[in-house]
Order: sequence, then structure tokens, then C-alpha cells
Amino acid sequence: MAYDINLANRVREFLAEKLAETPSTDVEEKEMFAVLNFMVNGKTCVCVRGEDLMLRFDPKLQEELSERAGYETMLMKGKEYKGYCYITPEGFRHKQDFEYFINLCLDYNRVSKKSTKKTKK
Repeated sequence: MAYDINLANRVREFLAEKLAETPSTDVEEKEMFAVLNFMVNGKTCVCVRGEDLMLRFDPKLQEELSERAGYETMLMKGKEYKGYCYITPEGFRHKQDFEYFINLCLDYNRVSKKSTKKTKK
């Protein structure tokens, strides 16, 4: 899998620093679906895909986020996938923008539900 190791390290460092005050928070990294997935408390929080961030956020913020620099709609089978998007490097080049996006993901992670595992029949 090809993802920007420097961006992955940037996410790793930010999460470690931000979540250091909450030792009960579990952060796990998983390579899946061509991304490096940072899972917080068993839920997808933020991912690194190539040079882009993939965000999981409150779907109510979709329109607001779509106006930000670097925003790209996430499509699944040709349909917009609400509550997820890609942000190109243009959108998180500045530290304050990077932190804004990761904090947005962490805020939603606190209230989002874990996905249920499908059982095979």
C-alpha cells in the first residue's frame, strides 16, 4: 500500500499528543481498503490515502466542509458517501487546518456508533 509516511507520522504524533490526557482511549492502525486507518476506540476516525487525509465526520457538516480548500467528495459506487471525504494536501498544509480536520474527526468519534460486523450465512 502506498501512503505518505510523513503524513501518517503527522497524524500519529497529533493523536498521541491530543489523546495523552485520556489514557482509556485506544488507538489502533489498520491497513485496509488502500488506506492507513487510524481507529480510535474501535471506530474509524481518520485515514491516510496516498497524500490525502480521509475524514470521518458528522454528516451534518458535509455542506460546510465542501466549501473548504482541498475538499473532495467520497464516492462509493457512484454515490456520495455522507460523513466521509478526502482532503488534499492543499487543505491541510497549515498546522491550524490540519488540527481542525483531525479534531473534527475526534469530535465525531466520541458520539459515533461502531459499525456492526456482518455475519456470513
